[in-house]
Amino acid sequence: MIKVLRPLLRGSTYSGVLFAVLGAVAGLPLALVAVVPAAGMQADPYALPEVLSLALWVALIGAVGLAGVTRRVSVRAARRLLGVAVPDPVKGAAGERWRTPVFLVLHVASGWVVLFGGSVLLTMGVFLPTRYAEGEARLSLFGWSKDLTGGWRCVAAAVCVVLAVVLFVAVSGALRWLAPRLLGPSAAERLALAAERERALAERNRLAHELHDSIGHTLTAATIQAAVAGEVLAADPAAARAAMRSIEESARAALEDLDYVLGVLREEEAGTAPTRTLADLPELLDRLRHAGAVVEADVVGDPEQVHGTLSRAAYRILQEGLTNALRHGAGGPIELRVVVAADGLELGVVNGIKAGPSGFPTSGHGLPGLAERVRLLHGDFEAGLRGTGGAQHWRLVVRLPIRLSA
Repeated sequence: MIKVLRPLLRGSTYSGVLFAVLGAVAGLPLALVAVVPAAGMQADPYALPEVLSLALWVALIGAVGLAGVTRRVSVRAARRLLGVAVPDPVKGAAGERWRTPVFLVLHVASGWVVLFGGSVLLTMGVFLPTRYAEGEARLSLFGWSKDLTGGWRCVAAAVCVVLAVVLFVAVSGALRWLAPRLLGPSAAERLALAAERERALAERNRLAHELHDSIGHTLTAATIQAAVAGEVLAADPAAARAAMRSIEESARAALEDLDYVLGVLREEEAGTAPTRTLADLPELLDRLRHAGAVVEADVVGDPEQVHGTLSRAAYRILQEGLTNALRHGAGGPIELRVVVAADGLELGVVNGIKAGPSGFPTSGHGLPGLAERVRLLHGDFEAGLRGTGGAQHWRLVVRLPIRLSA
């Protein structure tokens, strides 16, 4: 019994009734327009003018439902009053245009059912037991009839009130069931939503790689430069000042990357993305040398012939390899090799390794991120220890397909 009465006590039932009534009110101006063509027609025994007016009214409601703004307004009203989770329509996605007109017609029809049926039942429930209904009242149903006198008036009034509430519950529940199915995303829109989520996830993963490469390299270099500056501050102030200037330049570059990435993650209007390419490789090597690293660079060919995504990816790959060499290397020379050929681009970083821990924390995402980046560019990736005993070294080699500009 309590379960039966529970919908009658929920506020959502009556907010659904309000939603239905708003549909009836919204359809009223169209009803006035629909009766105009039939106003001059003579009375017909088959009620032809009324049928034509009704058909025209339904057609007008359906036409309004075809407008994109109608669906957006209906979705927001359904979320607010019906409490259903209906996402906003996807811009540019092709959906079944018939669904919104059908929902709008049913919305308006349910509103008029509530207005007429509910008002009649509630009016009977209020006035049957009062002195205003002292005249004779008869209830007829399928050939059965009953005079409503005395206590039967009160019983009939109670039944009318209950029926009105049941009507409200039924209409509210029907609209709550229909809204997600007719206003919710179509199959094409669900595909568009999935594609959009996939693009957003791919962009966030790309930004995570960018942030890891840029900020990780900068903090590693700045840590080493700060240590160098502290050691030579008294003996060689000029070298200390040079190290501090290098820290400042590295931090400024990292802040540009950080501002861009945070702007995208906050879904703000981000500025132009920093585009560091192989042309910026000399600046990267200078910062490393200011940090006290010995870098032996062997560049074959012209790196500036490599353009676009490939050049940016190659820069990040070398940056990550050099950062790992700074963090975990033995302090000896770092061998850097860049070969630009007609059919491919080869990148290599070789460095000695420390016997114990490096003192730098590791995220475990650097090499997997590089491997994924290389895979997306249809290249080959190799990384690992080479040599034996005390002659062991770490070797990173990447080969990428390339098309040089003429």
